Amino acid sequence: MSTPQALLAVGPSFIDPEWLISTFGLIGILAIVFAESGLLIGFFLPGDSLLFTAGLLVADGRYLHQPLWLVCLLVAVAAIIGDQVGYLFGKRVGPSLFRRPNSRLFKQENVHRANAFFARYGARSIVLARFVPIVRTFTPIIAGVSRMHYRTFVTYNILGGTLWGTGVTVLGYFLGQISFVKSNIELILIAIVLISVLPIGIQLLRSRRRSATIAADATAPRGASGTN
Repeated sequence: MSTPQALLAVGPSFIDPEWLISTFGLIGILAIVFAESGLLIGFFLPGDSLLFTAGLLVADGRYLHQPLWLVCLLVAVAAIIGDQVGYLFGKRVGPSLFRRPNSRLFKQENVHRANAFFARYGARSIVLARFVPIVRTFTPIIAGVSRMHYRTFVTYNILGGTLWGTGVTVLGYFLGQISFVKSNIELILIAIVLISVLPIGIQLLRSRRRSATIAADATAPRGASGTN
């Protein structure tokens, strides 16, 4: 099996999937999955592209020499434990999370975005958020803040962590054996990143349009929109 050409370096090296895997191996993958799933500072990490690249490299035998089933199992466990930590953290900090000031690594807009996502989808958000960058970091924390029933959270957490951790990795493994994917791996990884952030972009666009409409209504002269 031929080695794929250069993988995509998205931004600085510390978020480049190939550099992370070649430098830290499977342990690095598990640490990143855990951090992105349950730590506030993990929202910027390359979860989807990292797992896809991991599956690709398992198929190719480059950097990762563990069997696919073991990589998927450990990734799923790391994702589940990460969400558990996020839930317990949210349950402990409670509403004070919404009063925490913005900093370089923390933005209130991310919390409110995850809160809106959780409010819209309820318990299902624990599964759906796995496939949405940034939101997947904050949703288990919001579930803890909201005091979601723990048994319900655990059930959806196991389901979501397994589907995401196994699904994306297996997808990379099988697609990585297709010659077209190997020849266009950089474009494939770009597509994964774009698809991952698309829901966030749509949500931001809707929020800006809603804010613009509210601002326009607030500044419009009274009676301007009334009937003749």
